[in-house]
Amino acid sequence: MICPKIANELNKIADKKQAVHLRRFFKTGKGQYGEGDKFLGIKVPRQREVAKKYFQEITLEDVKKLIASPYHEFRLTGLIILTYKFPKISEADQKKIFDFYLKHTKRINNWDLVDLSAPNIVGTWLLDKNRKILYKLAKSRILWERRIAMLATYAFIRAGEFDDTLKLADILLNDKHDLMHKAVGWMLREVGKRDKKVLTNYLKPRYKNMPRTMLRYAIEKFSEGERKFYLSK
Repeated sequence: MICPKIANELNKIADKKQAVHLRRFFKTGKGQYGEGDKFLGIKVPRQREVAKKYFQEITLEDVKKLIASPYHEFRLTGLIILTYKFPKISEADQKKIFDFYLKHTKRINNWDLVDLSAPNIVGTWLLDKNRKILYKLAKSRILWERRIAMLATYAFIRAGEFDDTLKLADILLNDKHDLMHKAVGWMLREVGKRDKKVLTNYLKPRYKNMPRTMLRYAIEKFSEGERKFYLSK
């Protein structure tokens, strides 16, 4: 079976000192967004190595077992495996992964898990399809589903399509969570890197009411003078 092999490899490269750092970094304390998450202490590049080794032969049932794990690295490795499989399989099998992903959003429960998977699975699948599911996710009570909605649009941005990013940003403009402020600001920044006029037109009627963190992220690539102008208001 594949899962025991992957588990064995991940356990072999676990680092207790790194695990302590990661528990703090991903806010696993009581009342924090990653409360209760467990870490083995493995950096992402090492997880990618394991994922590349097994992605061709692993099944969705195997991935289901990985993302059911209480250990963050097991879940992330499973999701990375899906991103490696996705571009190399048929459209029918891609649909299965897309459906699987949305069915298991409760296990995609930290920002890095979302960021490293949503654009390459959800966003890529929806490039030429109806995107109404993103608007449903954007209104979810679950923080990670809202972040999936926003990060999925990274695939659209890369393809030169900005409309859904801006529409979803409007829905999420008053989100209460700092992680959503960062996500929205980040995607707006990516829009601006490709078409600054689109971003400035979006900001003009909104920037005075945007959360400070969101605005800072959005204008990060602007000149110092431009940043001062927006932040002084």
